[in-house]
Formats: sequence, C-alpha cells, structure tokens
Amino acid sequence: MSLEKQTLIEESLQKVFSDDSFREMLSPADYAEYLSAKQVLKFHKGETIFDDGGTPNGVYFLSKGTAKLSKQGVYGKEQILRFIKEGDLIGYRSLLCGEDFQAKAEAMTDVEAQFLPSGIFLHLLEVAPKLSFVMLQKIAFELGESSNTVTFLAQKTVRERLAEILLLLEQKLGTDPEGFIKISLTREEIANIIGTATESAIRLISEFKQDGLIEVEGRNLKILNHEKLIKLGHVSL
Repeated sequence: MSLEKQTLIEESLQKVFSDDSFREMLSPADYAEYLSAKQVLKFHKGETIFDDGGTPNGVYFLSKGTAKLSKQGVYGKEQILRFIKEGDLIGYRSLLCGEDFQAKAEAMTDVEAQFLPSGIFLHLLEVAPKLSFVMLQKIAFELGESSNTVTFLAQKTVRERLAEILLLLEQKLGTDPEGFIKISLTREEIANIIGTATESAIRLISEFKQDGLIEVEGRNLKILNHEKLIKLGHVSL
C-alpha cells in the first residue's frame, strides 16, 4: 500500500477516535457513558502495556510515544511484529476475536494511552458507522502488511531486508529535526526484525555506513541515500 493511502487511514482513525468526533456521532447518553469509561494511562519506557496470553479487557489508543508488539518464539527468542506510534490503536484484534492476547505490547518510550473498556468499544462499533468503517480499513491494511512480511522474510536477502526495514521505519515513525529515525533500536532488535544473527546485523549496518547509505549515532540511524536503499531493497513506497 502506498504511503499516501496508509497516511489517509491513520489520519481517519485519529479524526474519528476523538472526543469531538464521538460527541457528533453518539447520542447524549452514549457520549456520557464513553466519557465516564475512558481512562488515560501512562507507561514508562520498558513497561508492559499488555502481555502475551493476557485477557483483553479493552483497547489502547496511543496519544503519545512509541510501543512495539512482539511475541516469544519456541526457543524463547523475541520476534518483533510491528511498531505502534501515537495515533494508533492496539488491543482490538484479540478483543474482536474473543481470544487472549497473542502478543506483548511494550513501551519503547514514555507512552500515554487512552484506554476504552471492551464493552464500551464494542458498543461504539455498533452505533458509530464511521468508527466501524475506519476499523475495517485498518484491519484490511494490517492484513496486507502481514502478507508482505511473509514475502519479505521468505524471498529477500538479509541485505535487502535491512534496506527495506530502514525505509519502512522512517516512513511509519518519521524523523527527528536532525533526520534520525524516531526510534532507538539495539542491534539485537534490528537483527530480530530482519531475521538474522546479531553479528550479521552489526556487520551490515557497518557496511551501509561505509557505503554512505546511512549515518549511525549510537542506536540512532539516519538514511542518507534513499534512492540507493530503495533500489537495494527493491522497495515500492
């Protein structure tokens, strides 16, 4: 999916999932119930928002910060599934499926989230068509992302995967005023994302730096040559 379409879905979700929007869509009684049920939760960097195997009791709309969804593999190794930035919603998939959480959500920075209990969220989906439509779009988009991930891991070399993931992280999370991607990842986490050993990730990052593709400052990375990374990763943005 193009960046433009992804951005439109994200903007639609942020617009719909707001007090002003719900005031317009809901009856006075439903709106009052929504306001009384909504909670603002804060998590420090490294804290768990919800755990794999836990029972979903609501959804979390991130208003500040960045988090990650991950799952433990059969040998206890963490697999990062995706990153969540402010303006995104998590916890809904397991809730809608009626199953326990299938992943762990962890704050990568200090996070502030609006929490809606499950009963309120499900009721909103029934009475607010705009919210239901945006959620369908979001679910469809994430299904496409999952399909792309399968291809990404199965058909691309590790070098191609690193090029693509750097571009996608910048696209999804944005950059700071100095141009660095707005996320601080360990070499182990990068290796985890691209499906390789930590040593291989360290070597590839060093090669990318030497080739003038990226700038490295500790755990922070900045893309210097987008065109070459796009060609290297065979990426369509």
